Amino acid sequence: MESLPLPLPEAPKLAENIAHFARALRRAGLPIGPGRIAGAVQAMALAGVAERRDFYWVLHACFVSRPEESRLFAQVFRLFWRDPRYMEHMMAMLLPSVRGLAEEPPPQPAERRAAEALTGPQPVAQPEGEEVELQIDARETASQEERLRHLDFEQMSNAETAEARRMLARMALPAPKLVTRRHRLSPHGPGIDRRRLLREMARRGGEPGRLQRSRPATRWPDLVVLCDISGSMSAYSRMLLHFLHAVAHREGQGWAQVHAFTFGTRLTNVTRHLRLRDVDAALAAAAAGAQDWEGGTRIADSLHAFNRDWARRVLARGAQVLLITDGLDRSGDPAALGRETERLRLLARRLIWLNPLLRYDGFAPRAGGVAAMLPHVDCLLGGHSLASLEALSTALSSPAEVGEKSRLIKAL
Repeated sequence: MESLPLPLPEAPKLAENIAHFARALRRAGLPIGPGRIAGAVQAMALAGVAERRDFYWVLHACFVSRPEESRLFAQVFRLFWRDPRYMEHMMAMLLPSVRGLAEEPPPQPAERRAAEALTGPQPVAQPEGEEVELQIDARETASQEERLRHLDFEQMSNAETAEARRMLARMALPAPKLVTRRHRLSPHGPGIDRRRLLREMARRGGEPGRLQRSRPATRWPDLVVLCDISGSMSAYSRMLLHFLHAVAHREGQGWAQVHAFTFGTRLTNVTRHLRLRDVDAALAAAAAGAQDWEGGTRIADSLHAFNRDWARRVLARGAQVLLITDGLDRSGDPAALGRETERLRLLARRLIWLNPLLRYDGFAPRAGGVAAMLPHVDCLLGGHSLASLEALSTALSSPAEVGEKSRLIKAL
């Protein structure tokens, strides 16, 4: 950040400008509350605004708490404070680009989020002494949210997609605890801790002491996701990976570890990419790591590679597996696909299949790949809308079959 004087007006409302800047950062994803805004105003009163470098780093110290937030802060600061001509560049980043015809390189995730934050509605200061009556019409809010819950991801507009992503970030996917063979002390446990009892008897010369109760210990399971990123699945894969990122980073969900793999013509491990806290940067890194995005589909070969190279590493602790694909295999060998799906089911604690083709009311397992996979999964859900993902939480916690498997099995 260059050391130049800040071009402020003669009678600036610096506190209001800092508050507007903080709201833009909050819309871009930074966790900023009123306390940080008040602290930034006080810090600027102490530090002054003689040089741009000091102004930048004082606000950076007040609003940035994680290293991954620094890049986003720099982009919003550059667009908000530096030069109005950057508004043209900001609007250009929000326009849809045509692959192969873009004159400039595509915007980075932080740049796009900064642009979306600054083009949002800005608060307008009201003249002193005037009372403004605020009227809010919320009659259609519930119906719009309900419509969005059942709307197909592929049919959403840009605004609806952005709202759906915000709803996905708030959705929970709680993990059911697993009962292990180990035991732990519990005053009201159903069993007796025999080892502790024998140790007490050894100390007392064979006479039993106080009985210590115990109960089976529990632990959190792992979640393994295999996501199809072929051309027919690209619109759904992006939304589902966005949901998976929220699950992996939400505290209190209960999952011990979340492993993610993408496949089209080959299998790619994107677990470390989704560990980035910035969701846009994480999905961009995953797309860069998977070279077969929007390509063909070889489900049998990809499942074979997972069963051979990764299954024993990530499924050894009773992991639950989400298989996200439409089942339209291009390899042309349904028998091989059935064998690999059966092997995956035997290695996993539970195999749940998310198939966006269930959005069609008259869907039937006529494709060879779908018919080969269907008998070997525990549950079949849609995965094409927010409502279908809400049903996933019930399927993970319920031992009974939930979804469309029973109905489709009869149609085979």
